Amino acid sequence: MNVVVTGTSSGIGRALVERLITRGDTVWGLARSVQAPVIGNGNFHPLACDVSDWAAVDASVKSVSAMTDQIDGLVACAGVQGEIAPALTAAPLKWSATVRANLDGTYFPIRGFASLLARSRRAKVVCLSGGGATKARANFSAYGAAKTAIVRLVENIAEEMRNRPFDINAVAPGAINTRLTDEVIAKGPRVVGVAEYTAAVKQKQTGGSSLTRALDLVEYLLSAESDGITGRLISAPWDPWEKLHTHAGELATSDIYTLRRIVPEERGKKF
Repeated sequence: MNVVVTGTSSGIGRALVERLITRGDTVWGLARSVQAPVIGNGNFHPLACDVSDWAAVDASVKSVSAMTDQIDGLVACAGVQGEIAPALTAAPLKWSATVRANLDGTYFPIRGFASLLARSRRAKVVCLSGGGATKARANFSAYGAAKTAIVRLVENIAEEMRNRPFDINAVAPGAINTRLTDEVIAKGPRVVGVAEYTAAVKQKQTGGSSLTRALDLVEYLLSAESDGITGRLISAPWDPWEKLHTHAGELATSDIYTLRRIVPEERGKKF
């Protein structure tokens, strides 16, 4: 496969590049930071790019287009925690910049590489969500709002591309130990809150969620086995995603693994 991955200087994005290169894929990695060489470096093309900057993304698209006329997959891993504070006391411009970095940083690559993806037999797009997308997360409103918006973006694009060979899904990777975990610990309980700090310290000590399982899910969603699974938010550690292809038809007509409003009747209430 020809795959574009964003956020490839560290964390999940970097680990994914190493996984894809090992299996023989050709990978273009977009990141703001300098990217170290990887095994099979001939199949890895690092590009300096701030994915929240449309002009930078457009330039990267031109660079990739000069090397290939087709992209089979895009994985949006880039993200920042940014402004961490109660929403009503957060620095407004830093709050906005956090949303832009995460949301625009996901949308811009999808939009930019859309024409190259359209030439694939079946395009595959995977976006990282999690981190407050499905429940409130005190002091992380900017990050959580952006990650929730990514899920709805995925659902919208899936609906718009319903009759085309194009699968797009969001992945909740789990509480994996990355630089984001280190940031929470470094900022301390007075900034992030006691609950977040305590959870991060425990996560660091116990090893956190499995990075391997998160990578396995991404690889599954890039594969032909997952054809037809689209518009879903899938949890790497919690959902039985290995068998989702056996329920592809049922999923296509349901709202399972999506963000939806819960009404009282669904909880046995009458108010």
